[in-house]
Amino acid sequence: MSKEKYNFQFSINKHVAGACHMTLWAYMFLSPMTFWRGTGITLPHYLMLSMQPLLLMIVFYTNYLYLAPKYFVSGKHRYDLLINIVLISSLGTFLHYWMDWANDIFMPRMHRDTDTLGTFTYILRDSLNLAVFAAGATALALARRWVTADQRLKELEAARAQAELRNLRNQINPHFLLNTLNNIYALTAFDTAKAQEAIQELSKMMRHILYDYQKPMIPLKEETEFLENYVKLMRIRLPESVEVLFNAQQSAGSIEVAPMILISLIENAFKHGISPTEKSFIHINISTDGHQLVCAIENSNNPKTSSDHSGHGIGLQQVQRRLELAYPNRYTWEQGTKDDNKTYYSIITIQL
Repeated sequence: MSKEKYNFQFSINKHVAGACHMTLWAYMFLSPMTFWRGTGITLPHYLMLSMQPLLLMIVFYTNYLYLAPKYFVSGKHRYDLLINIVLISSLGTFLHYWMDWANDIFMPRMHRDTDTLGTFTYILRDSLNLAVFAAGATALALARRWVTADQRLKELEAARAQAELRNLRNQINPHFLLNTLNNIYALTAFDTAKAQEAIQELSKMMRHILYDYQKPMIPLKEETEFLENYVKLMRIRLPESVEVLFNAQQSAGSIEVAPMILISLIENAFKHGISPTEKSFIHINISTDGHQLVCAIENSNNPKTSSDHSGHGIGLQQVQRRLELAYPNRYTWEQGTKDDNKTYYSIITIQL
């Protein structure tokens, strides 16, 4: 999850939670009017009856904002329980006598002449109501802590993934340049003109790396142009017996992709798809319908011999890891050989 998306989701959750709190307390403070409807309740009487939801609110937010985070969440359950017992029993006793006083003033006919046991029963009832709100506040505080911790963990995982992705992209740069410079060095030995042309093509690609490569996403058109320049660069040193086809089809509209994921696949095709003695081919096809991107590569299968130490298999490992980081659960990669092991194929499908 990106930082902007995380902040937006956090803001939405915060507003939803605030609306739920306001709805709950609006109902609690308006409920006395519902219960006493038709009795001719006056504003002073209503305000005195509102002491009950007010004390419920005090107990709720005392636990939600202070006691639960400070004591219960940190494992000091005994302190939390002891403070709540004192708080709830005190407020429960106060609420009982307050309500009796309010009824004596405004509704004397409803005066309750109770004994000690009756008084204790009413106080216990009011205290239990307060305890329910205290327990609910504690549970909500725990849930908020778990959700916040989970969101922070996801944010840290996203940041770690982005850091790893940047690291992999930085590794591609020297790996790609090493292979390309080796090819240009080989050209200088027998064709200076082609070597100069290759350097010119490389400069075009370097502009892409310097200016576009650092962005998390770039237009697909720019990425395919970069790949096409690489293919042109590689064609310079190839004999006519090697058939190289590059086709990039795009749908209308602006489509963005993670940069330089496919370059290692094309490098691999040129590394293993060319035989010095037999006719070889490399076919590269990139297409998209606006919903998915498909890169299909087929080339002659010429595995490296044990004496060939060019490359270390870094490229394909990076492709796999970068796909996992840039397109988690949104890609498939098929690869293998066919035609009696004479043709190697690699097909990557990315859901955009």
